[in-house]
Amino acid sequence: MKKVIYLLCIAVLTMSCAVVRPGEAAMKQKFGNLEDKVTTQGALWFNPFTTKVVKESIQTNNLELLLSLPSKEGLSVSSEISILYHLEKDKVPSILKEIGSNYRSVITNVFRSAAADVCSRFFAKDMHSGRRADIEEEIKVRMDSNLRKQGIVIEAVLLKSIQLPAGLSRSIEQKLQAEQDAMRMEFVLQTERLEAQRKIIEAEGTRDSQKILAEGLTPAIIKIRSIDAFRELARSNNSKVIITDGKTPYLISGVETMTKE
Repeated sequence: MKKVIYLLCIAVLTMSCAVVRPGEAAMKQKFGNLEDKVTTQGALWFNPFTTKVVKESIQTNNLELLLSLPSKEGLSVSSEISILYHLEKDKVPSILKEIGSNYRSVITNVFRSAAADVCSRFFAKDMHSGRRADIEEEIKVRMDSNLRKQGIVIEAVLLKSIQLPAGLSRSIEQKLQAEQDAMRMEFVLQTERLEAQRKIIEAEGTRDSQKILAEGLTPAIIKIRSIDAFRELARSNNSKVIITDGKTPYLISGVETMTKE
């Protein structure tokens, strides 16, 4: 008998204790009335015959949606949406009292309204470009202004997997391809211009060097170089035939001297 009583006492104690884990907010609900006192972690004792413990997460939660968003030109853009939110600890009792445990449906409805207002001011292509961050931020601000007073904090709104209408997607791809082709052609033209400038500079350098060389070739210098050339020819052991005008064995006017080995 004592053993049975002992087991019953253990069972009652076990049923009378709820463990509240980190990231949870727990409240006692006695005879259907929810208490305002919130316990965030640890053990919570209650009378299992008259009271139960209600728990809600106060961590960051992710609400996934798959919706069609309207655009400025009247198109429907399919998108996967992530809404990051959390509940304010002190307002969890009022959320459950005023909205109920199905508060996620309220978040979804507020998102639909905010997204319709914001997205209708942007073109469909903006949702697939760098303006997506602006759209996300505006929707977040609108949602947070409506829900924060009730204790629901919107941390971020993320538009993922944007699917534009097929015709618009092709138009955007063609435009991007045209822009890439234009950039590539500009690069080719710039390269050609640089190459043309290089050839002009090279030609000017050759012309200037020839001009300087021609100005430096005085009759005296030509005579000295002719003597040097004849001396080099004379040192060779091979037979030579030198044709001149009969006056000089050196180079004469024009290029009339011929040597043959």
